[in-house]
Amino acid sequence: MSAPTVDLVAYDDAIDRYDPVLGIEVHVELGTRTKMFCGAEVEFGGAPNSQVTPVSLGLPGALPVVNRAAVEYAIRIGLALNCQIAESCRFARKNYFYPDVPKNFQTSQYDEPIAFDGYLDVELEDGTVFRVDIERAHMEEDAGKNTHVGGSTGRIHGAEYSLIDYNRAGIPLVEIVTRPIEGAGARAPEVARAYVQTLRDIFRALDVSEARMERGNVRADVNLSLRPTPESPLGTRTETKNVNSFRSIERAVRYEVSRQAAVLDAGATVTQETRHWHEDTGITTPGRIKSDADDYRYFPEPDLVPVAPSRAWVEEIRAGLPELPVERRRRLQTEWGYADPEMRDVVNAGAIDLIEATIAAGTSAAGARKWWMGELARRAKTDEVELEQLPITPAQIAELQGLVDAGTLNDKLARQVLEGMLAGEGSPQEIVAARGLGIVSDDGPLLAAIDEALAKQPDIAEKIRSGNLGPIGAVIGAVMKATRGQADAGRVRELVLERVGA
Repeated sequence: MSAPTVDLVAYDDAIDRYDPVLGIEVHVELGTRTKMFCGAEVEFGGAPNSQVTPVSLGLPGALPVVNRAAVEYAIRIGLALNCQIAESCRFARKNYFYPDVPKNFQTSQYDEPIAFDGYLDVELEDGTVFRVDIERAHMEEDAGKNTHVGGSTGRIHGAEYSLIDYNRAGIPLVEIVTRPIEGAGARAPEVARAYVQTLRDIFRALDVSEARMERGNVRADVNLSLRPTPESPLGTRTETKNVNSFRSIERAVRYEVSRQAAVLDAGATVTQETRHWHEDTGITTPGRIKSDADDYRYFPEPDLVPVAPSRAWVEEIRAGLPELPVERRRRLQTEWGYADPEMRDVVNAGAIDLIEATIAAGTSAAGARKWWMGELARRAKTDEVELEQLPITPAQIAELQGLVDAGTLNDKLARQVLEGMLAGEGSPQEIVAARGLGIVSDDGPLLAAIDEALAKQPDIAEKIRSGNLGPIGAVIGAVMKATRGQADAGRVRELVLERVGA
């Protein structure tokens, strides 16, 4: 069954009448070797239920032990977000019943998070810096994964049965919760996207997670409410769950603004609920009535002692923090010689890592930018994917540009090779050989094509000899056509001039 359609208010009209307020909860899976409270290995793609222990399955009598590496990673994240690090904090039981939670509670942190009172400065597409206040960053464990079989939506409603894989249950998470994000106005979708993208970059810089959104390493829950004016009390919020791409975060915010405006315009009340994002149709649909904290009946976890990181350890971690994305961008911009608008385009496209890796593989900063911000950026936009999801590697782009630099390919032929790489035809060298591409380096075929072109337009030779070089373009074009674009235009020009005695 397809998701129902609803009447919407045009986004610009909604923004004219209402003030949007965001709240974003980001979960990041930590890249530790083992789970949060037991020694089960963490490895993506393992056979279902092969990475479990009595602790992660919640079996009677099994006792948890805190993963020290996960605590260190959480402190790293907190420090990078300008948070205070708690001198003592504790875990709590968050009680709810769902098949992917084998203990019938999640071990999380409630009133005593490990990091709190921070902020993150986010740069928007035009260079504007928007500050997002962080309420807390706390440690918890992930749930398992339900697979609902049958039905048309992949969700529990309409499914014939469900399968549960507990490999993910117990993987360490850090959840980062913002304070209400006010003042974004019409730019709320852009702010939401940029905030999560900046967090993803920080996670990677800190080396605490692979932070691959397509694998669920980073997941965002996007809260949104509308109010008549910035001075009005906060409106009723919805929470769009587990949005896992930057583009979808932006689209989900825009949709909820338009949908909630339509509800309020009709004199109805927005329901406080979770909502599901549908990538295919670009809409959200209701999930469940949103619970408040009291509904989870939090109480301190009796099987775990408080976590009390010493100030010396915290400062040791602080001193070991790597270069963070903002400083890295400034350094790379200087090294690459990009103008401010060029660097902003690279950042907005999520291409920094790709360009850096391409340069490391042996090409120039200009060559790397030409491909990633040109043909590949257009392809990603057409396919509605992130650049890094394209089936091509920095090493392949460096090899391709190397063929151009060596004179084996011109840009036109290189674009054909690029299409072959995106189609999975192999390396640039393999595609050049298979497709018979590559610049014609033998003067013989070029001279034959020049003679044929001049024979068809005998007056051109005299014009060129008399100093009118304009018509030479027609000869070069004819030669390029005869060689299927595989001639070097500069060499053809030289040969034409020699042939006519100019």
